[in-house]
Amino acid sequence: MRAMDVMTTNVITVRPDASVQEVAKTLSEKGISGVPVVDADDRLIGIVSEGDLLHRVETGTERRPDRTRRRRSWWLDTIASDEELARDYVKSHGRTAKDVMTAEVVSVSDMTELD
Repeated sequence: MRAMDVMTTNVITVRPDASVQEVAKTLSEKGISGVPVVDADDRLIGIVSEGDLLHRVETGTERRPDRTRRRRSWWLDTIASDEELARDYVKSHGRTAKDVMTAEVVSVSDMTELD
């Protein structure tokens, strides 16, 4: 069995400037768990899944630093994990698909074996 045997061919997409609310509405109305983000030329630039929308400020589910671990100092912690903290902040406060999408999308061809 190959990817082509189980894949969806009528794919619903969103643009990078679609609001997070628009993306959530699309997922809900269409009964899907993720949506590709495409540019003006319909090239894939990312994907937004339910997981990307889980940690949101609006719902009180944003990721918070683990307060149980001992910290050396706030600035060392910030420097050491700056990329991760920045990514979490943007994901939880982002307003558009581009802000919250996963850009490192792994894809396969339609002929790829499922196993």
